[in-house]
Amino acid sequence: MSCSSALRSFTSGGCPAILCGVAPDMDLTDDGFDGPATLLLGGTELAVTVHLRGRFEPIDGRYHWYGRIAASEALAAALPGRAAPGALRTRHGEAGGQLSDPDPWGRFRIDGVGAPPFPVRTQVADLA
Repeated sequence: MSCSSALRSFTSGGCPAILCGVAPDMDLTDDGFDGPATLLLGGTELAVTVHLRGRFEPIDGRYHWYGRIAASEALAAALPGRAAPGALRTRHGEAGGQLSDPDPWGRFRIDGVGAPPFPVRTQVADLA
């Protein structure tokens, strides 16, 4: 599928994961991660699906990562509508972060500073 046909599909209600031939189950994006993860809340481990992105912030000189956790009944029960610290583990790594209140669709936002739970391109050659 070409980028233009994928864009037409997206704007007519298609899945954004198919843009430019990206498979729906592919987890690494140019600057983030989409896929399964384990959320650690205190002593509890919850299987979740996440959509994460990140950026280097030149003002403080640190990497800031952020994203959403797909709606989960188990997470909503463990954290009923409130913010809390937690850690996120993917197959690429683990990082501590802060969960915020859920949005109207039941998705919690998570963000962190420092090394994210996914690989980050650090070399110019990686960007080609």
